[in-house]
Amino acid sequence: MIDSVSRANGLVVLLPVYNDWKALSSLLPRLDQELKTNRLSAAVVLVDDGSTVPIPENLCPGNFQSIENVDLLSLRRNLGHQRAIAAGLSYIEAKIVCQYVVVMDADGEDDPRDVPRLVRECIAKEDKIIFAARTRRSEGLAFKFFYHLYRLIHFLLTGVRVRVGNFSVVPMASLKRLVAVSELWNHYAAAVHKARLPMELIPTRRSSRLAGPSHMDIVALVVHGLSAMAVFGDRIGVRLLLLVSLGILLNIGALVGVIVVRLFTTLAIPGWATYVVGLLFIILIQMLLVVLVFIFVILASRDRTNVIPSRDYVHLADKIQRIYDRIP
Repeated sequence: MIDSVSRANGLVVLLPVYNDWKALSSLLPRLDQELKTNRLSAAVVLVDDGSTVPIPENLCPGNFQSIENVDLLSLRRNLGHQRAIAAGLSYIEAKIVCQYVVVMDADGEDDPRDVPRLVRECIAKEDKIIFAARTRRSEGLAFKFFYHLYRLIHFLLTGVRVRVGNFSVVPMASLKRLVAVSELWNHYAAAVHKARLPMELIPTRRSSRLAGPSHMDIVALVVHGLSAMAVFGDRIGVRLLLLVSLGILLNIGALVGVIVVRLFTTLAIPGWATYVVGLLFIILIQMLLVVLVFIFVILASRDRTNVIPSRDYVHLADKIQRIYDRIP
């Protein structure tokens, strides 16, 4: 039962984890060292997203110098990376007194050396969420190709450029608003954009995993991308409707042109032109029907009761336990 309120010295680092305990055990000392170098201190909140691998006893070896404590929030089931982040943010907003929250991955791909930069920028910009914009990725050529293809499709359908992941710093004022946004349950970064929260980007370079293979397979990656686009479902529906409507108008113009040329002029036109225009017109009508159904589904969903992370996360949280306390 989650009923206690903790205090942190201004900064909390949120790390969702699914079986990546080995990478996390390497990440925490590096994070502690960067915090110490920059004269920062922080509390750490781990969100165990239904891991199947037991938590190692030596997860927090030795005595950290700048990490004050490490709390483990266990979820009742595996929710996925984005929903684990939503549950963690909701828990922090409700139960921890702090000023800023750092959201980062536990596998080491979010470089701890960038944490002080993000925090300083967030303090300087006051109420803005600061995201790390990737200047270079560490994955292979195939992944990069499909990633850039996804970014192009995402931009064409939504008008929003994909430039960030989860690595960010959120001030408490923005966090209080964010956890009331239902879209946070699907995709963290997209929810920030959809909620029109003030944000800025600073360039960072993505690092490599500290240990073990990635748990993101092709299915998880596709679902992750679709979840981001689903947040902008209304935009996608309107853009597709306008595109299909334009296609229908052009097709009608072509059809009228063929009829005028054939009936009122002596110009010769191919015999198959009428059939091709008619076939395209039928295809576009079918596309219009599909888009209209899509739009009505979106409009109908506005009347449904959505998940509100700050309200509903408690039903999926199992327990909170402190696994490390810094020795004074």
